[in-house]
Amino acid sequence: MRVTISSLLRDRIVALAAADDREICGLLLGQGGRIEAIAPAANVAADPTRHFELDPMVLIAAHRAARSGGPTVVGHYHSHPSGVAVPSATDAACATPDGTLWLIVAGNEARLWIAQPRPDGAVAFAEALLDIR
Repeated sequence: MRVTISSLLRDRIVALAAADDREICGLLLGQGGRIEAIAPAANVAADPTRHFELDPMVLIAAHRAARSGGPTVVGHYHSHPSGVAVPSATDAACATPDGTLWLIVAGNEARLWIAQPRPDGAVAFAEALLDIR
């Protein structure tokens, strides 16, 4: 799968990650293979240096806006401050295999993943082509 994102949005997410030594997170908004906007969210995880949990108020507001004709929530982004831009075991344990997009940032690298179901019902991440324009 190919997903398009503007270089400005990609660079904004990378800059947000670079500015914090904890995991940052937010929502990816768009439609039809395009990320058109982001909604940064506070990381409300008990240990934000190792995990992320989106502020539920941001998630609820985004879904309400989508129901009113706003952009659709197509996934989320988060950072791995001392890791690599691939899903971790914790990511797999917390993910739902529903086809949502996971944009993971580590350093200056941003990679896109899709949470898909494995035959046993667990999550398998497939890398998507991130088309930066």
